Amino acid sequence: MSFDGLNMSLGNLSLLSDAQSRCITAENPAGETGGGGRATKGFAEKQASELGQGWKVNPAITIAPKETVVIADIQEMGNIQSIWMTGLISRDLIIRIYWDNQEHPSVEVPFPDFFASGYIDNTDVLLGGEFDPLVSIPVAVNPSNAFNCFWSMPFKERCYFTIENRSDIDRVLYYQINFQLTQIPEKCAYFHASFRSSNPVKVNEVHTIIDNIVGEGHYVGTAMSVGLNGAGGWWGEGEVKFFIDDDNKFPTICGTGLEDYFLGAFNWETNKGYTTYNSPYGGFHKYEAPDGLYKIQPRFSLYRWHIQDPIRFKGKLKVTVQDLGWKNFNTKQFDNVEERKYLMRQDDIATVAFWYQTLPSIQLKALPNKEGLSIQ
Repeated sequence: MSFDGLNMSLGNLSLLSDAQSRCITAENPAGETGGGGRATKGFAEKQASELGQGWKVNPAITIAPKETVVIADIQEMGNIQSIWMTGLISRDLIIRIYWDNQEHPSVEVPFPDFFASGYIDNTDVLLGGEFDPLVSIPVAVNPSNAFNCFWSMPFKERCYFTIENRSDIDRVLYYQINFQLTQIPEKCAYFHASFRSSNPVKVNEVHTIIDNIVGEGHYVGTAMSVGLNGAGGWWGEGEVKFFIDDDNKFPTICGTGLEDYFLGAFNWETNKGYTTYNSPYGGFHKYEAPDGLYKIQPRFSLYRWHIQDPIRFKGKLKVTVQDLGWKNFNTKQFDNVEERKYLMRQDDIATVAFWYQTLPSIQLKALPNKEGLSIQ
């Protein structure tokens, strides 16, 4: 039996395969064999006018205001292997991916949040704003805001991939989608991602990361953006809870705190204060402190990938997180612990849930409107 080219690692990198490599770009939008470098018109035709065909004539596309463009429509069996994108990026761009002719998308996420970077606005970075790298196994954000993902995304009939521009200005997008045509095993599930936001979390409630998942599959990751409101002190005591299959009031998996879930500990606090980090499966990669003028809300970006420890479910899944901090907080971690009381907070939380599941899947919860997606 030939190797299908899936699940690549250093251990199988030497194996030959019947899989066929393909690549979709602005210049080769169908990913055709021998289709690269053929453009004679396009985004950079003026810049290439002295060189002509084959010299970077169409490296990008422009997405007009309120326009939705199809950047991939693959109507064969195969697997998305990696995605690279850059351009003028904000939450006004919406990524949607549809599998096997299902009418509703399995992925529907604002562009920066899909790459675990909800507080990135590329316009600011291009004008000299601060850049925050993200370095992990399935997702990387490299200088200067090159967005990469390596999630395996198999499909059996079709991959239909669109980007919507909700803004009032043109958006330039450079992109490369690497995929292979190969046999997909019957037991392969389909990649899903869904965005949720609470601006702010309501009194006496929790933030729902995902709910109403119906089918068999496994949960593989959480990206989170948090903007603090009002109360100071430590804010990350909330438990991440996984309600699996028949769980009702109480979950099967219940964490011990936000920094713990994201593979840190004790408030991420060192003698430098908040200490950011990137690691293969979890990270706290962005801290934006108040500047004493216009930036008055501390902001945090975090990720946790369940690659070595996926959360498996047979029929249903719901994931929530509490917005919880301390009253009577003392800056010395272990002083006066008996004096402390928990404090329910009302912060701004935005998350993306990543999971694989069988089809058909239910329709994802609708995204907020433009105002609801705006960064506070």
